[in-house]
Amino acid sequence: MPTPLSGHPNMPRQLFFQTQEQRTSLARQQFFDEGARPSGLVGEAVIQSWMRCRSSQRNPQEPVSFEQVSRSRAHASLNRNRQLLQAGNLELHQLEAALRGTDCRVLLTDAQGVIIHATELPSAAQQPLLKTACRVGVNIAEQQIGTTAPGIVVRTGEACTVAGAEHYFQCLQTIHCAAAPIRDIHGQLAGVLDVSVEAGRFHFDPASVVGMYAATIENRLLQLQSTQHLVLQFQTSPSLLDTPLEALAGIDADGRVLWLNGVAQRLTGFSVQGRPGVDEVFGLALDGLLALHRRQQALALRLPSGLGVWVKGHLNASDGTDFNHAVALSAPVAPLAAEPVDTPAASEPPSRLVDHSQRLIETTLADCDGNIAKAARALGVSRGMLYRRLQKSPLRAAASTDSARSTPAR
Repeated sequence: MPTPLSGHPNMPRQLFFQTQEQRTSLARQQFFDEGARPSGLVGEAVIQSWMRCRSSQRNPQEPVSFEQVSRSRAHASLNRNRQLLQAGNLELHQLEAALRGTDCRVLLTDAQGVIIHATELPSAAQQPLLKTACRVGVNIAEQQIGTTAPGIVVRTGEACTVAGAEHYFQCLQTIHCAAAPIRDIHGQLAGVLDVSVEAGRFHFDPASVVGMYAATIENRLLQLQSTQHLVLQFQTSPSLLDTPLEALAGIDADGRVLWLNGVAQRLTGFSVQGRPGVDEVFGLALDGLLALHRRQQALALRLPSGLGVWVKGHLNASDGTDFNHAVALSAPVAPLAAEPVDTPAASEPPSRLVDHSQRLIETTLADCDGNIAKAARALGVSRGMLYRRLQKSPLRAAASTDSARSTPAR
């Protein structure tokens, strides 16, 4: 049998490797030593990042310092991202609790790559790079520390995983990281969630974990930002509602779809470009969808595409009040069909969201014989909030005017 000529200079280079480390090593050799594009050896996002770093005249052997931005910029970032931090408060702690048995650290950055939340490292942790990096105010954008998962997400808006030698700078090759984007109601990048580990590797699928938590934070952020909007939750199975897999849509006061999360876009086949009407996306007029607000349980709806979904709705006032708790005080709603629900004219809900919530307050107050405290308890709000909302009521204002006119002058 002839002996393999693996060392012969004219033999073709080995094309198949057993490990990702071997593929990455060959990719670095092709890219940095030979100037060739290592397509197929590492991900396209990593290659594009390497190209951007090289075009900036960065030497892959130079040291990297994790520098904090100025105190004023860090303070401004924290202040600007209060809603993002509020949306992620519970999920960040739950993710950190889930990772407590590993050496992984959780980072949350703003849209520019400045860290606004970081897992505190135990004093015994042998992770010198993450110990320096995991600080609020450190800028981990690509232009600062080269190719990393959060840096790529900040630049591209797409989820990414960067392992070991896929980092542009050699000094960072002991780190493995996975990151996913978090978007706001305008579809713009609001922040980046990242999980990183140093001097080891992931023993689970980090992309699925970080993606699930990023989706949950994004859903909470979308709802926090949707004041005076009707928010719809829907999915093909009711068991998927109130999970990271639920579809969400925000409806404005004119019956236009203001935003859709990623799941909603895939289920409806629509984007928010041009702000389509609710009848076009959901097959119901705004009045029909407002009826959902008066029900706690999900109802069946068939979309114009023919897909059947289960849908719930809730309405947040501009002061953040959620009137879902007043369901029992509202009129019963018939099951939804493909066409708008026919109801008597006297019981039709107002077509504007602000009128809908105001009417609910006044109806509840009437049912409670004008007792503010009793109405506030029924609605689940404070008396102070109810007083403030009543001051804005056209009926209350008209009543006050009539009362003033009928009062004899002294």
